[in-house]
Amino acid sequence: MLTPRDQLLTGHEEFRRLVQEHSQFSQRLESLTQKRYLTEDEKLEEVRLKKLKLRLKDQMLHLERQFQQQSA
Repeated sequence: MLTPRDQLLTGHEEFRRLVQEHSQFSQRLESLTQKRYLTEDEKLEEVRLKKLKLRLKDQMLHLERQFQQQSA
């Protein structure tokens, strides 16, 4: 049995795009956290990426809730 998230990943293009973007932002954040020191621009980028990731996560959760309500 597929979870709602798995079903969305296989059948919902926007959800797949959001997951992919979230993953890309996570990878970039990981590369920043590997650095010993960040420049001012990198610090700003880190904050921006964290906000973007959170926004994407909220959008994904919203789509999951909508899907669950429609399936019920």
